[in-house]
Amino acid sequence: MESKERRARGELWGWVLGTALGCVLVLFAAGRDWVRLLESAAGTTAPTGGELSPVLTPVALAGLAGVVAVLATKGTGRRVVGVLLALCGAGAAAGTWAAVNAGTVSGWLRDRNVMQGQRDLPWEVVPLWPAVAAAGAILVVAGGAVAILRGGRWAGMSARYERSAEHARARPQDDRALWDALDRGDDPTDSR
Repeated sequence: MESKERRARGELWGWVLGTALGCVLVLFAAGRDWVRLLESAAGTTAPTGGELSPVLTPVALAGLAGVVAVLATKGTGRRVVGVLLALCGAGAAAGTWAAVNAGTVSGWLRDRNVMQGQRDLPWEVVPLWPAVAAAGAILVVAGGAVAILRGGRWAGMSARYERSAEHARARPQDDRALWDALDRGDDPTDSR
């Protein structure tokens, strides 16, 4: 029984690290330049992933909140949060795809550099950051799917404070026993 709980705890923390890493990758990549200007004029700027696709940062932050929510919930609530996490990952993937679209990049460059008289600036995608964001999105989608399928086996945050029939103890009689009961998570004032 102990090794089963230990495996479930290890699976949970592995899930936390993998899913949180996916969110951080999307968040980090969104702040980097996704386009390199081939002919840079004075005052022209290259867009970040978050500027090309404003959805990337919010879905990454929502994903991080979802990781915490999975830790705080159990059962059906955990599965619902898993669905929302998978949707955050799908949103990050769609945002990444939309950000590297030629129309999106050309429109962004045209809108931001019109005052410098630049109309059609030549550019190319910096492939590293969209790839990092896509990898993060995949991790978040996978994390959501795992939370849906396996999350019911993981203990919740409050599991150590729940009273079960096998852990019910007799009412302590002396001060030391009262403190021991508190350390175990038992309520020494409960007359049951």
